[in-house]
Amino acid sequence: MLGNINSIETAGLLDGPGVRYVIFLQGCPLRCIYCHNPETWNIKENKLMTVSELMTNILKYKDYFGEKGGITVSGGEPLLQSAFVTELFKECKKNNIHTCLDTSGYQGKHEELLKYTDLVLLDIKGINDADEKYITSKVINNDFLDTCQRLNTKIWIRHVIMPGINDNEAHILKLKEKIKNIKNVEKIELLPYHSLANDKYKKLNIDYKLKDMKDMNLNRIKELEDLLKTKDA
Repeated sequence: MLGNINSIETAGLLDGPGVRYVIFLQGCPLRCIYCHNPETWNIKENKLMTVSELMTNILKYKDYFGEKGGITVSGGEPLLQSAFVTELFKECKKNNIHTCLDTSGYQGKHEELLKYTDLVLLDIKGINDADEKYITSKVINNDFLDTCQRLNTKIWIRHVIMPGINDNEAHILKLKEKIKNIKNVEKIELLPYHSLANDKYKKLNIDYKLKDMKDMNLNRIKELEDLLKTKDA
């Protein structure tokens, strides 16, 4: 089975526990206004690799990432290539390699894939349908999240914070309300918006809606994280 690969990072430190072998898949149906990987959107612009080819390379790094690390499949949106990721994760589990899926949870239950997934990095795009549509151009249904909860899959929540858009207490309180109904959440991360993708959009000749936005203040992120993690009275 062939997968559409954009790039590979062999020593990722921000995409799950420990040191990660991170595979960025090609193709994404969403058009997030803050997306920093627009080069992954078009699934036809790719490098084709088999599961066997990937596993040969992954196993070379197994001693390096050890028991505390593993592989993370990201994108783009990896659920567009769910069958490929399922076969890859099956092979990883045969070799006692921790598997992590970085996804928006876009459309579909993906139950077979989740049977071989140790951790989901779930990128919550919005606090309601209107918010999701504004951020991504689409509405993401709950089928994937419901399956995660039914299978008791571990989840780390991620949510991008942008200055002047959702860096306010009202938004965070609504996010908190949304998250409290999700089981199996081990960690919550507020990700600060950064402007590093500006040059990519220029080179690709794509209009970037946030080209004039400043980087998110990290002190403000800390304040919002504290609010998010404060227990209700």
